[in-house]
Amino acid sequence: MAVLQMQRISICALKKDRKAILEKIQSMGIMEMNQVAEGEEGFEKMDTFGARQRFEKKASLTDNALDILDIYAPEKKSMFASLEGKALVDADQFTEITGRKDEILKKADRLVACNKEIAEHRAEITKLENQIEALVPWLELDVPMNLKGTGKTELLLGTMPGETELSTVYEKIAENCPETEGVDVQIIHKDQDATYLAVLCLKTDAAAVEEALRAAGFARPSQATDAVPAKKTAELKEQIEQLNTKIGEIEEEIKACADDRGDLKVVGDYFRMRAKKYEVLGTLPQSQRAFVISGYIPKKAAPAVEKAIGDHYDCVIDIDEIKEDEEPPTVLQNNAFSSSVEGVLEAYGLPHKGEFDPTTIMSFFYVFFFGMMLSDAAYGAIVAIACFVALKKYPRMSASMHKSLKLFFFCGLSTIVWGILFSGYFGDAVDVIGRTFFGVDVTVPPLWFAPLNNPMKLLIYSMAFGLVHLFVGLGIKGYMQIKDKQYLDFFCDVVLWYIFLIGLILMLIPSDIFASIAQMTVVFPPALNTLAKVLAIIGAVGLLLMSGRSSKNPVLRIALGAYDIYNITGWLSDVLSYSRLLALGLATGVIASVVNQMGSMFGGGVIGAILFALVFVVGHLMNLAINLLGAYVHTNRLQFVEFFGKFYEGGGRPFEPFETDTKYVDIKEES
Repeated sequence: MAVLQMQRISICALKKDRKAILEKIQSMGIMEMNQVAEGEEGFEKMDTFGARQRFEKKASLTDNALDILDIYAPEKKSMFASLEGKALVDADQFTEITGRKDEILKKADRLVACNKEIAEHRAEITKLENQIEALVPWLELDVPMNLKGTGKTELLLGTMPGETELSTVYEKIAENCPETEGVDVQIIHKDQDATYLAVLCLKTDAAAVEEALRAAGFARPSQATDAVPAKKTAELKEQIEQLNTKIGEIEEEIKACADDRGDLKVVGDYFRMRAKKYEVLGTLPQSQRAFVISGYIPKKAAPAVEKAIGDHYDCVIDIDEIKEDEEPPTVLQNNAFSSSVEGVLEAYGLPHKGEFDPTTIMSFFYVFFFGMMLSDAAYGAIVAIACFVALKKYPRMSASMHKSLKLFFFCGLSTIVWGILFSGYFGDAVDVIGRTFFGVDVTVPPLWFAPLNNPMKLLIYSMAFGLVHLFVGLGIKGYMQIKDKQYLDFFCDVVLWYIFLIGLILMLIPSDIFASIAQMTVVFPPALNTLAKVLAIIGAVGLLLMSGRSSKNPVLRIALGAYDIYNITGWLSDVLSYSRLLALGLATGVIASVVNQMGSMFGGGVIGAILFALVFVVGHLMNLAINLLGAYVHTNRLQFVEFFGKFYEGGGRPFEPFETDTKYVDIKEES
């Protein structure tokens, strides 16, 4: 329930120890770099752009090689591979593999070259296939397409519109050049798009014949081969077959490198780490013999840095408190239960400097509301067991995934509790199964009440829980104001609102409106009714006079106060938002009951049991998935909009330490 206190740390050390100190800080992963010694006389930055670019290029080369292996020799992964996390590599093994980095880079380079060759060959195949496609209509032609003719004749090859008939061609020739004699026309191929012609005529008449045909839509082919089309097609197909053979050989060469996948990952991460180190190195102020590192570190981690660096190197370590005008990064520290909700808070925004961390308080309400929305003990058990098994079986999953699964585990436990309170066990499955297959009425009574039988009662409790949630948010705002010694703001913005709201609530409870909703009548003693009116009046007058206290204009001050009182409509809207607890809770139970009824329509017996089981499994899995998503989304909304809206600003910057941030493997450090 706290934001870790940050400190600024500065280390001035000898330049000869620069590499070792940077590597040590990187391996510890507890310091964010933020240099402050820039511009001081005698210190300047080292240009590391070129070296960093070379390392990034090599890391990118290994990534490309791995992508190629994934295409031609995909790695077999289980459906839960995303939970397994990065592979763990011993420090000695890491050193041994990186010692062969030049050899491994050559393999990566060869894999990229092989992929390029395959791409070139496939482009050539596409080109050849297009040539074959262009030759298909001319396959019946038994002379080369580029044949000009004989000594006295000329061969004209071309196409005309698809509806052209042989008689039409002769008519066009006779009409446009009647003096021409000895013309022979053959239709080689015809389809709906074009008619393919071979026209043989005297050389002296060739120009006139071609001009007459062009007037009717004649066009020469775009490509003319120097061989008979059928023979040329066979040659092209043989070339394609040879290229496919080459592609197959190259693919086998790529597949043979599948065993190098692990080495490529290690080397890629090695160059990624070096690129990161050189990026930091380029920000360090350095003189001829010394260098300075500055940054942020959690206060509790400072002794570890002093011991790891100060005890082993000649250096000066200076640790200072954060200045008033300095905004440090934010690191949250919460217990095992509350830390699971940190991802939800981070999605909204981390607390900024001096702001209250609401994670612990929010975690209780989050799990409480989530379970109330899902509200089926069987569904909760499925979620809790699945998350528990995943957490135990895959301990190396990413930190964010671990938090998410732990959150859903706690939400599953909460759902079990609410399911028992509401008697939700796959809806009314116990009743339906007993009645359909055993002919007995078996009912598990709710520990509290059944929402489907008394929805208005659940609505009242939903809004009551929501009111508590909102009041806690307002209370946190008051706590922050007292912490900052803003006592007048605390009284005007928190206490007066508590007085006003409590007075209105006490006036509402014995009213006819509440009685019609709650289906019960509440009678307060006259003194309590009078107290309610007094509280409401005191709160309203106080807000009217004090909400606009920043203005010295009395008229504007009263207007601002009246506008603030009008915000009671916002409170009403916020309270009504908690009716979603009722809506989603009922939706889970109603859909589950419908699924059970659909399954029971087939009656008893073996066939009925099989069909019931099929409908039961599919229907309840869909219901669980839909309502699990709904509960997650709407629980987040209740925190982000209603709860945080009362006190929380966020906007803090996440802590980004200089660490060994690898993509594929984690390095197991020796003790």
